[in-house]
Amino acid sequence: MAADDKVGNDGNDGPTDELSALRARVAALEGESAARPAPRHRGRSFLAAVLIVIGCVLAPLGIVAAWTSDIVGDTDRYVATVAPLASDADVQAAVANRVTAAVMQHIDLQDLLEQAAPEERPLLAKGLDKLGGSLESALSSFVHDKAQEVVASDAFETVWTDANRAVHTSVVRALTGSGDGAVQINDDTVTVDLAPVIERVKTRLVDSGLTVAAKIPEVHTDFTVVTSDDIGKVKTGFRLLQVMGLWLPVLALLLVAAGVLLATHRRRTVIAASIGLAAAALVLGIALTVFRTVYLNALPDDVSQAAALSVYDALIHFLRTTVRMVVVLGLVVALAAWLTGPSRPAVVTRRMWNSGIDATRAAADRAGLRTGPVGPFLRRHHTWITWILVLLAVLAYVLWNHPTAWVVVGLALALLFAFAVVRFLAAEPADAGGEAQLRS
Repeated sequence: MAADDKVGNDGNDGPTDELSALRARVAALEGESAARPAPRHRGRSFLAAVLIVIGCVLAPLGIVAAWTSDIVGDTDRYVATVAPLASDADVQAAVANRVTAAVMQHIDLQDLLEQAAPEERPLLAKGLDKLGGSLESALSSFVHDKAQEVVASDAFETVWTDANRAVHTSVVRALTGSGDGAVQINDDTVTVDLAPVIERVKTRLVDSGLTVAAKIPEVHTDFTVVTSDDIGKVKTGFRLLQVMGLWLPVLALLLVAAGVLLATHRRRTVIAASIGLAAAALVLGIALTVFRTVYLNALPDDVSQAAALSVYDALIHFLRTTVRMVVVLGLVVALAAWLTGPSRPAVVTRRMWNSGIDATRAAADRAGLRTGPVGPFLRRHHTWITWILVLLAVLAYVLWNHPTAWVVVGLALALLFAFAVVRFLAAEPADAGGEAQLRS
């Protein structure tokens, strides 16, 4: 027995030694492969990082350039921007105060005596001397009430909207610093002529019995919209941004895309680039808020800060909307790239997603659902259909007129729903035998 065991063991020594040697050789090769540094393509990675950083830096400027070009080139967009100011209480109060001051400069209390009978004028004159500033204050309050009625009326909102639509060319001239119009940019201020409003107030005063207001000549007074010591530089920068228009944001996206294509780890690069673009847009949003405070602190004392704040917020409303949209879009793309990656949380998330859909499909199969030829077709072309759905979502975003953050969220949810429907229809039937029996 011992001899037989020895013979048996000796007979197995050859194959065992060869297998052990082969395993040792494989382990050695694996060790050498692990020890050998993989090519890192440092130059390529560095160039990709540079392109992405430049694209992220240009992104905020691209957003501002697109907003600038849009607000000038699209009359409807401009009207939609300034129309809410007609019903803004702070703007109405500031306009009423400015109109009242202009009207009161052309109303003389002595002119009121000419409306009285000759025999009553000495008594009225004596009374005016005693009342002095009190009467002037009462008259100013009366004029202000009429001005407030004009600027708070529905008719004023219509006039405001129609006038802004009609003078859009004047606004363009103002922003480019050339030509004359209802809106003008001087050395340090952007002003709006309030002559049409004053004419309406004059009519209200005359209708209310203050006929002396009819003698007020045509008055041109300016309502300050923007004031800055560097308005000339702003105009120069505006012209530059207007020329760039939509090309600057396109250039920024192309640089980021080129960086992603050059990168060796593209999924990670997509995540980093998307977060970078979102962060750049967020910085722009913070800058707009900070500049808002700086701008208000730099206003002269005779300018209504409340009205200036309303004007500022109205003018940058769509710019802020674009900033929010870019932030949300960057986060959505980064999240999508992460969910398709190999990390354990992403894998677990996908597994839970698929398990939920498969469980729903199993319940539907038990209820008698049959997909016919649709299911096999979707299983065969699942990859192509997935990419087609992604391209349709991207196309819808590109063709959407001024997409917002909610549009981005809606398209992302719609895409997820489409993926779920495709997965549901393409899932293998729970009762394959029953389905085969039905086919036979």
